[in-house]
Amino acid sequence: MKKRSGSYPRVRVEGGGRGAVSQAGSVLLVETVRKSGLDTAISAALAPWRKPRAVHDPGKILLDVALAVALGGDCLADVGMLRAEPGVFGPVASDPTVSRLVDALAKSGPKALAAIRDARSHVRGRVWELSGTSSPAADGHVIVDIDGVLVLAHSEKQDATATWKKTFGHHPLVAFVDHGPSGSGEPVAALLRPGNAGSNTAADHIETARLALAQLPKPLRRGRQTLIRTDSAGGTHTFLDWLSRRGRWLSYSVGMTVTDAIHQAVLNIPKKAWTPAYDSGGTERPGAWVAEITDMPDLSSWPKNMRLVVRKERPHPGAQLRITDVDGLRLTCFATNTKGGQLADLELRHRRRARCEDRIRNARHTGLRSLPLHDTAQNRIWLEIVQLALDLLAWMPMLALTGDTRRWEPKKLRLRLFSAAARLVNTGRRHWLRFTARWPWTDIITHAIDRLHSLPNPI
Repeated sequence: MKKRSGSYPRVRVEGGGRGAVSQAGSVLLVETVRKSGLDTAISAALAPWRKPRAVHDPGKILLDVALAVALGGDCLADVGMLRAEPGVFGPVASDPTVSRLVDALAKSGPKALAAIRDARSHVRGRVWELSGTSSPAADGHVIVDIDGVLVLAHSEKQDATATWKKTFGHHPLVAFVDHGPSGSGEPVAALLRPGNAGSNTAADHIETARLALAQLPKPLRRGRQTLIRTDSAGGTHTFLDWLSRRGRWLSYSVGMTVTDAIHQAVLNIPKKAWTPAYDSGGTERPGAWVAEITDMPDLSSWPKNMRLVVRKERPHPGAQLRITDVDGLRLTCFATNTKGGQLADLELRHRRRARCEDRIRNARHTGLRSLPLHDTAQNRIWLEIVQLALDLLAWMPMLALTGDTRRWEPKKLRLRLFSAAARLVNTGRRHWLRFTARWPWTDIITHAIDRLHSLPNPI
């Protein structure tokens, strides 16, 4: 009897196989593009950039790159993985054609950016309508989180400079719509800035907020039903004045720096005025308390109806205290114009802004770890491609997945769903992708496809 050595079976490898499709699970993204109408919207938006007798449509080229990024690509050349599977993705442009399109869009500047953003905004409204109760605005309210992200550069790219963390690269501002605990989030703005751009630059926060609001359905672009959340970088007079300006009337929940005036106000808070804070599940959290100090510091120069809420808590083991902390307790503060409500609920709502950090982490895994092009104008187009990829990664679960699977992050979606292989079979003038029954998540893929097929086609 001959014993087999090693932990894995030995197989022989050869090329020349036919019918097998790699990354076949990405048909979920392709069908999301079709049902959302994103393909026709982008094609119509980029029609002015289509040259006479061109073989490839500019909208299809841009979407192909976005699909490649959604599948884990991080440069324009990664569109080659789509080119290898024409049975699923159709004809895909060559690398030089892709580069020429990006150059042409970059030279057009704001015109090309506006065209892409208008198409995304139009499609977003349709997707939210199709998703019904899964929509982030199903209850008539929407939350937009704004935060900065450092993107490192390993070569001399335009506008790459030293950052405040003593690294080298860019410092874009991004905005995401929060899908709550049952979903992920989708990007609605990305403002490319040099690495030395200030964290609390009010003009940049205003521009990012403008871009974000333009992506929302019209009824949500103004009014208290739209909440803007930021960390303390957004706690400036100019930005809060802009958010609360007459006719705009946006709600906000913005972190504030603990100044000497706030520190002195905290020292004067009566012990009975502190109420227990909540944990992420909405229950009382031991060792954390909240209180309101609106009437203590002078807020006459700040917007009307602004409230200040402070939180004190025991720091986690190993955390270093700051000079503004009190009695060994960590202090934080935020401002809001929301009237009424329990302080613990308002503070928990603000603290859930931390979900934006998860969105940024996922964006880093979806083309934002580095900016692959040299010129700033080119990298602005790349940011739009990244946002298209993130849109698809948010819309597909919202439309096709249910339960825990809807919360899967891009890395898990790629590993379990998109990377699944299948066999392409042509019968009766129809094309079938047959996934193996051994794959543990085949049922999830097929049920998701059925849900997408049941949606109405775009008009």
